[in-house]
Amino acid sequence: MVISLPLQITKKQIAPGIVVLELAGPIHMGPACHQISQHVEEHLGRSENWVIFDLSKATFLDSGGLGEIVRCFSKMKKSGGSLRLAGAQGMIATVIKITKVDKVIEMFPTAGEAAVNFRPETKTGN
Repeated sequence: MVISLPLQITKKQIAPGIVVLELAGPIHMGPACHQISQHVEEHLGRSENWVIFDLSKATFLDSGGLGEIVRCFSKMKKSGGSLRLAGAQGMIATVIKITKVDKVIEMFPTAGEAAVNFRPETKTGN
């Protein structure tokens, strides 16, 4: 019998206005999707709508988890922000590419690379 640990979500502020949510463990339908949704709603409530999901420590991704990622992307876009994915590898990267989600949500090797030119600069008047 294999017992998997629940999804752990860690928040990091990588640059002003850009939040990284590190997703560690399995991302699947059920409690994991609910956790992700709750975190995204909390950030949207604080007008933190430029988010990077760091998938480098994710261990599994099913269709429910993938659907939740796409829903989060949609919520971010509707709020005037966006979502990027970073660090996906192995089976997780394969699932994202086979389903063509990478054509909709930008993917990067690292969260640092995902943060580059992510948030539009706020212009100040002279």
